Amino acid sequence: MSEETYFKFSNKVLLVPMIAVLLIWTVFWVEIRFQINLNQYGIFPRTLIGLRGMLFSPFLHGSIEHLYNNTIPIAILTASLVYFYRSISFKVLLWGVLLSGLLTWIIGRPSYHIGASGVIYVLASFIFFKGIFTKHYRLVALSLMVVFIYGSLLWFIFPLKDNISWEGHLSGFITGLALALFVKAKIPTTKKYAWELETYNEEEDEFLRHFDEHGNFIERKDEALESEEKPFKITYHFRENKTKDKPT
Repeated sequence: MSEETYFKFSNKVLLVPMIAVLLIWTVFWVEIRFQINLNQYGIFPRTLIGLRGMLFSPFLHGSIEHLYNNTIPIAILTASLVYFYRSISFKVLLWGVLLSGLLTWIIGRPSYHIGASGVIYVLASFIFFKGIFTKHYRLVALSLMVVFIYGSLLWFIFPLKDNISWEGHLSGFITGLALALFVKAKIPTTKKYAWELETYNEEEDEFLRHFDEHGNFIERKDEALESEEKPFKITYHFRENKTKDKPT
């Protein structure tokens, strides 16, 4: 698969993030509009009914600030996932939601864990580690961009604040790493130059033949042309002007 075919824009790159953002904002609007609280549908660790939060918790948020802080990262990271890993994007999203939710259910404190933060950590972790593992220059560059923009997220996998579900963040981070290791992605083949091939021989390289062992340039002529080189011969042809001068 060539890079031109692999890195190709499609409507899904915009559609999937828009749907994700629309869903979390719609759920929050329903809670405000009808004055209801859906936090009980979040993850409540080590209870049977708390398992339903594996599906519902990413769509629930405790405040407008909580919702706003998750909106931009979920849109950017989801779009990046779909564009750069479109063949496995839905698999990563589905397993990311389920596994991070299950791990939160196992290690979390006895409280309702809500928010899309766990999914954000899944995406950030997966995109970073997958790019490093593939060693493709574009995907590695994407990994570095994720570190540059969202590197500070790493601090929140530790119990720094009581009102933040660091267990959900840690679960998302671990899940993203696991998915990067075990989910196979089709990576485009990069164009290799002649000097990158195993059959490359420096002695047969026409360019390197113009340099000596110390790297100094040597002006050389093509041996084939030298053998065929002949002296120049210039021939002049006389052509008589048959027109006669007219009297003025």
